[in-house]
Amino acid sequence: METVLESDSEEPCRGGETQEEEEEEEGLTEQEGTLSDLNDSYQEPLLNKEKTRELCPESYRVNSHNETRLLNIVDNFQRQYSHLYPEHKPLLLCPVNECGVKKFVSTTLRPTSVNHHELFTWEGCASFVANFLSLVPLEPPEDLPRKLFSSTSVLQSQRATCFEFASLLCSLLIGAHHDAYCVSGFAVKEMCLLDHSLQDCPLLDTQSVVSEQETQENKYAVKPQRELKSHFLMQQEKKTQDAEAALLQKQSPEESEQRPADPLRGLRRHCWVLVLSGSRSVRENFFIDPLTGNSYSTDDDNFLGIDSVWNNFNYYVNMQDCRNGCANMVFDLDDLNLWEPVLFGATSRKQLILEALKKKETRRMMTINKDEEEQPRVFEMPRSWVSCINITKKDLENRWPGKKKVTQYRRAKLERFAMNLMSDGLITRMTTYKDLDCTEAVSVKEWYQHRKDNLQEREVNMVDNVTTERFKHGRRFHLLFHRYTDTEREMEFSRARVDDLVRRVESPGEMTEFFEGRSDLLYKRHTFFDPHKSDGTDDLNDQWLLKVVECFHRNTSKTAHEDVAKRVFLWAQRRIEITYHLEDQRVIPSKRSFIKPRESTEAEKAEEFRPDMVSGFQVDPSEKPLTALSMYEMLKALQKDEEEVVLQVKQSKQEVQDIVACRQQEEGVTELFISPWTSAGVAKARSQRRELERLAAEEQQWLQEKKDDFLAPLLIRLDNPKTLNSEEAKQLHQDCLAKFKQRLVEQANLIQERYEKDTRELQRKQQWYQKNQLTMTENQQEEYQTYCIEKTLRIQVTKKRLSMHKAAAPQRYSDLDKKLKHDPRLAPLLKSDS
Repeated sequence: METVLESDSEEPCRGGETQEEEEEEEGLTEQEGTLSDLNDSYQEPLLNKEKTRELCPESYRVNSHNETRLLNIVDNFQRQYSHLYPEHKPLLLCPVNECGVKKFVSTTLRPTSVNHHELFTWEGCASFVANFLSLVPLEPPEDLPRKLFSSTSVLQSQRATCFEFASLLCSLLIGAHHDAYCVSGFAVKEMCLLDHSLQDCPLLDTQSVVSEQETQENKYAVKPQRELKSHFLMQQEKKTQDAEAALLQKQSPEESEQRPADPLRGLRRHCWVLVLSGSRSVRENFFIDPLTGNSYSTDDDNFLGIDSVWNNFNYYVNMQDCRNGCANMVFDLDDLNLWEPVLFGATSRKQLILEALKKKETRRMMTINKDEEEQPRVFEMPRSWVSCINITKKDLENRWPGKKKVTQYRRAKLERFAMNLMSDGLITRMTTYKDLDCTEAVSVKEWYQHRKDNLQEREVNMVDNVTTERFKHGRRFHLLFHRYTDTEREMEFSRARVDDLVRRVESPGEMTEFFEGRSDLLYKRHTFFDPHKSDGTDDLNDQWLLKVVECFHRNTSKTAHEDVAKRVFLWAQRRIEITYHLEDQRVIPSKRSFIKPRESTEAEKAEEFRPDMVSGFQVDPSEKPLTALSMYEMLKALQKDEEEVVLQVKQSKQEVQDIVACRQQEEGVTELFISPWTSAGVAKARSQRRELERLAAEEQQWLQEKKDDFLAPLLIRLDNPKTLNSEEAKQLHQDCLAKFKQRLVEQANLIQERYEKDTRELQRKQQWYQKNQLTMTENQQEEYQTYCIEKTLRIQVTKKRLSMHKAAAPQRYSDLDKKLKHDPRLAPLLKSDS
């Protein structure tokens, strides 16, 4: 509507990279003590305004020359708009900030590029804003807010209205090079109040049960024949079921989940973010609700109308009809028939890109048009008055307000916790309920992080009393999955096991194990136990083991009638049964059954093998039957395999007990692995370093104090007692004298050894001289004389030291005895003893 000459470009903010931004951050640090108090209430007028003005940066307290001109332009625009469109709702143009100063909404946006990979995408930015802030609803809900605080203030208090949510999110998206705009409009009640009570929890996975059942199906089973059904009859049946369900819902009003009609529908104010296509590989326009971080299409029914949109370059008023919501709305902001800009002719984001390309082309062609340079530019949006937005690593880790957030969904409650807040590593807990009032819990599912036992998920089904645990790779026993009840237990393992076990299912009387990739081609072992006997730690003679069935894959290197497909060990019947693989063009496999001879006892001899102990069925009658010797050798090999199977079953039973005991111990004392790359890890490392430094300083001080204490080594053996009795004092006195005497003797022996060594070396040198004196040169004679003089001097010095040591030893011993008797720790006890 109005054009004014001037220009002031907006620069994106990068956390603390320029000197000006560092100064702004210093100003923001000064105001931290006030911003959190200032945001405690949005309904009361601003208190201590003078104090707030002093602590906030100057840009918060005073409008610049360009900002003042902009306010005049906006005021003129507001008067013209109200005169031309009196039936339209008022616009949010110049609310007051935390210092009570009017600021244009476009200058409240501060484009910020954050150096955290989590915030490089729009999903990461939206998720952070939705999780980090708590909502302050508009009051009344149909009016625009009178105050719009800066993003720096909002980050300090972690409380914001929907408009402040959108301002922070839009600043981050523009800094990430998205074509993003804040949208002021109308939405449904549930979106405005952040009410999820009629929505399903996003973490509810209805397909997990189906997928698990599909994985448990036998992949070798014969697929059933395709069932032929009429599509028409299926559609009619579905319509009938839908009608019955609708009738049932009408008949049970207590279970109705439909809320009464909202009397303020279409009047509730809301603010969200619009992202236009054309940048960052965005192909279609879409909305982002900053309260939840979810994306929506521009024709979604939750959005009922738009008043205006704005970014850091301009403000656009919607001139389109919104009676059908946003379904038919066109977001071509350059179309003046659809969108009315506040700054007519101001530079937009698209124009900046085109100008940059044009300047690049001009510099390349070296043809600059002076007439175009002399053309005046229109008034552009002033630089944002908001200080640089600083998001720390700690903010990303502790993103929930108060480090915890609870969201109520339809028949579910979702709790989220900051990293390292819970001692057991819990970060998310989802509780599902049977009723709409959420009084009767059905299941609890928990997610964990940084646990040393590698636990990632735990789900407790309170109806069936089933507990399911999931682990990541690298834990003990290579356990990945553990589901158990009071009577049954199921485990899944990684492929890193030596025995290639991937799954084990155990019940009171059975245990089934599944294998993959074994060299012996075993893929299943099904064991049956006697439920009246004790566990597998008993002896085989107790007959706790009833039956073991082993299944094998086909070994193509053998013929089918020689390749074992299944073998059954029957301990009660003392029999072993073997079933071979099915031959081609045969419907019945070959089989053999062995009866084990009885072992010797004190009363009877061992039973001998007889050919009638083997029975079987040979499919191919032309095959030559086995001899008695071959059958006997086969039985011996099977008995040896049977012993190995018993040992493996015992080991499996023992491993189950070890896993259960290990899990109980891990749950009793939960240990977390704190990464050194997190803020909590840095704080822990810093505290550990300070503790080590303190202990080292204390140790050094103790050593300095005990340096001249001759009783310190002896007192350490007694654990440094504060008081001594007469026997301990007497023993210390004797031990100290004995140690000192031993040390004097050792010193004398050492001096004597040096004296004798030097004497021997001198004698050997003299003998060498006697043999070679006639053939020696003058240099060798001079070296010999020098050596003799030095060695003789050393011998004399050593002899003198030895004599002095022997003379002073008795006196030193006596001095130590007197010193011990006068020591305040020993003197009273030694005198009383004497």
